[in-house]
Amino acid sequence: MAALETDNDQGVSRAARSEARVRAAEEQSEFERLFTGHFYGHLEEEARVEFLAEARRVAGELVIADTALQPDHEPIEWQERVLNDGSSHQVYKRYFSGEMLLDELGGGEVLHAGPWFVVVRAA
Repeated sequence: MAALETDNDQGVSRAARSEARVRAAEEQSEFERLFTGHFYGHLEEEARVEFLAEARRVAGELVIADTALQPDHEPIEWQERVLNDGSSHQVYKRYFSGEMLLDELGGGEVLHAGPWFVVVRAA
């Protein structure tokens, strides 16, 4: 990891660092499976790349459950969320079909594709 940190200081791209993590993952998966529910759809692109690289580093399989495409929502939105204390926040939110999510993950299997959520598995 020290080499990655040094290279990063010299301007190596986030994608190159992520690619290095994926290669390392093939050698040292710590868990059989990583599951995430209704989290992935809130990650913007840079954070998604980082999350996927790290997930693949620690687990041999990734299972993602997230919100299905909805007729009254765009696939990608910024939504205002109001908390109980009255404060409001802008939240990044994505909606998926099983196939959309698999394409993004580079393949795998749709485990569930219902009207409210989808679940996919990728190696």
